Amino acid sequence: MSALAVEPEPSAGSDWDAAVRLWEATDAPEGCKVEIIEGIVTLAPPPSEEHNDAAEIVTEILWPARPDGCGIYQTLGLVAADAAGLYIPDLCVVPRTALREGRRVQAAEAELVGEITSRSNANHDRVSKVNGYAKAGVPLYLLLDPWHSGRPTATLYGDPSAGTYRVLATVQYGDQLRLPAPFDVALDTKLLPCTD
Repeated sequence: MSALAVEPEPSAGSDWDAAVRLWEATDAPEGCKVEIIEGIVTLAPPPSEEHNDAAEIVTEILWPARPDGCGIYQTLGLVAADAAGLYIPDLCVVPRTALREGRRVQAAEAELVGEITSRSNANHDRVSKVNGYAKAGVPLYLLLDPWHSGRPTATLYGDPSAGTYRVLATVQYGDQLRLPAPFDVALDTKLLPCTD
């Protein structure tokens, strides 16, 4: 685990500090994802091959459309202290300069965050992280949900206000999902694997 400071908001309190200390001390097996979700340190198994394939496909589509100076990262921790969260999204688009300042990157610095549900943690991505990223003010949240009621869907959330997102679009896998500026690109969901 990295020893970079998390720099929580002043109002985060000692429960947040204790969660961060536990997160930093967690020695998880290789490939596992250790996050803080709603103030609780969680451990998820390594993602499946299909999960990784979906993240790579989305990265490939977003790469030429990413804003200048931004990178696309698949293991970057993002702090959302107001939501008692330290998330490691499946992918995020963040200015490279934010990674070079010797501190944890704040979720609010991301231009877009993408999560791909797994059978074991779908509710974190569908509920907790939607709320956490909205509270942090992340402009766009892309949720790829191959486990949505037996009908895989892709949902784009945006326009965060008062800790809540507006659903900009939802499509079933097989259709295209248009991402607005600054990306202005279509995500062809028929390219995505439907199982995890």
